Amino acid sequence: MAKRTLLKGRNILLVEDEMMVAMLLEAVLENEGCNVISVGHLEQATLLATERSIDAAILDVNLHGCRSYAVADALAARAIPFVFATGYGDVDLMTLYPTRPVLAKPYKPDVLIATLTSLIATGSGDR
Repeated sequence: MAKRTLLKGRNILLVEDEMMVAMLLEAVLENEGCNVISVGHLEQATLLATERSIDAAILDVNLHGCRSYAVADALAARAIPFVFATGYGDVDLMTLYPTRPVLAKPYKPDVLIATLTSLIATGSGDR
């Protein structure tokens, strides 16, 4: 349980275009003490990924029909750890981002928390 305190006070970028999913994840992350920066559009997410102070991110792969790869690249350029979340079997992820964790939707909140905690603990922000 001590590892979970790694999330307290951390700025987590949540990129999710489904409002109900975003609201659920925000509640889960806030319950862990995270400061959640939630967006659902690619342009906003890319801007935040390049300019905002972020400790880790959760990226829905498909945002209104567009891939979130530009956000991933911006985060990777700043060595900010992130995890992809997808409801699809996206083979591009394995090719483009072979070292990045991928959560298959639907996933359990505990799995998300464990993944974020691990990313922050190891500083896995490399590409």
